[in-house]
Formats: sequence, structure tokens, C-alpha cells
Amino acid sequence: MKNDKEPFKFSIDVIIYPILFVLLIWLVFAVEIRFGYRFNKFGVFPKTLKGLRGVLFSPFIHSGISHLYSNTIPLFVLSSALFYFYRPIAFKVIGYGILLSGLITWLIGRPSYHIGASGLIYVLFSFNFFKGIFAKHYRLIALSMLVIFLYGSMFIYAFPIDEQISWEGHTAGLITGFLFALIFRKEIAKPKKYIWEEAHFNEEEDEFLKHFDENGNFIESIPEDESLNEPTEIVYTFKENKD
Repeated sequence: MKNDKEPFKFSIDVIIYPILFVLLIWLVFAVEIRFGYRFNKFGVFPKTLKGLRGVLFSPFIHSGISHLYSNTIPLFVLSSALFYFYRPIAFKVIGYGILLSGLITWLIGRPSYHIGASGLIYVLFSFNFFKGIFAKHYRLIALSMLVIFLYGSMFIYAFPIDEQISWEGHTAGLITGFLFALIFRKEIAKPKKYIWEEAHFNEEEDEFLKHFDENGNFIESIPEDESLNEPTEIVYTFKENKD
């Protein structure tokens, strides 16, 4: 149970916005299948004026059902984490993330159509990971570790190991997420403690919690206990041996 000041509080928008975004990319794909359209030409085509439209449209276009399905779950999970932990800046990260990662892809990409939501997924992956590290708050660090545990293997696809994969879009997403984690590094959530934490943990006795302040932020160096430096007085008692 959380207290009423807890900013990490669940609300319906934590899942409603990710669901809407996922439904939108599935709707676009359904329209392609139903009416026989191919929207690939609306993707990012590097270094061409016409290809710039893909900066806006490419995240919603996928080459097939397997491509779409592989992007659906990580997009939902990572965007939900974004809205839960970083709600005040969530729309900025997504909106500007689409634009900046798309522009970087347009600048560095091969002469081909780059499509799919994977660029945005890499933005979310990178942002959630680096933001937690920069925040130095134990709950956000835990989120960073969880992101690495679930999707750490994504790093390998930011390199040109498969010609069929837009590694340029993935790299652009990683760079964008890292930059946003730096830009928004001061906008760090300051969560209060859970009631059960306050009731059962004594920070003066818990070695782990000693490394964090009252707001949960990491402490670079722990002040030494001055009592440990006080001289120890030793008293000797002599008793006369009467034997």
C-alpha cells in the first residue's frame, strides 16, 4: 500500500496510451491487408527530400505480421514503464523521440525504405535504462536492471549484422534515448517510501539503505560514524593478592 504522496501511482493512462499506440500500428497493418495497400514507400528514405515524410510515418508501417508482432510486446512494455515512472515527460520522449530518431536514420541510413516501430522501441529502451542510472534512485535503478534483463539482447541489433534489419534505425533510437536521459536528467521522480518500508526498515541499521538518502537517491559517499573515531578508554582494575 502506498501513501497519498506517492508519485509512482498507477492510473489508467499507464496502460491506455500504450494500448492505443499498439492498436494504431495494428490498424494500419489491417488496412494494408484489407485493401491491398503497401505503405512501405512512406518510410524513411535517407538523404532524399521525399524520404523525410517517413520521419513521421515510418513507426506505424511494418513489412509483415512477424515484424509487427515482434514490435508489439516491447513497445507496450517499455511505453507502459515510461508512463508509470516518467509520466510528466512521457509524451515528450515519445513525440520528440520519433522525430529525432527518424532524422538520425535519414542522415545515416542506407538507400532503402526504413520502416517499423523498432526505432521508437530503442528510444524507450535506451531512455528507461540510462534515466534510471542517472537518477541514482534505487527503484529507478531496479527498472534499468529489469530493462536490461528483458531486452538487453537488443543491443546487438544496433550493429550491421543483418542486411534485412534497419540497424541504423536501432542505433538512432539508442542515441536518442541516451540524449533524452541526459536532457531530462534533472526531472527525476522523488518517490516517498511505502508504508511497509517505513514500518519495517531502519535506515541506520540496514547496510543497503545507508547508501540512499531519505528520498531514495544514491549517496556518493557515506559519512563516517564519528563515534567510531572516538578514543576507547580502557580501565584496568587491580586486586591485591592476599594469598
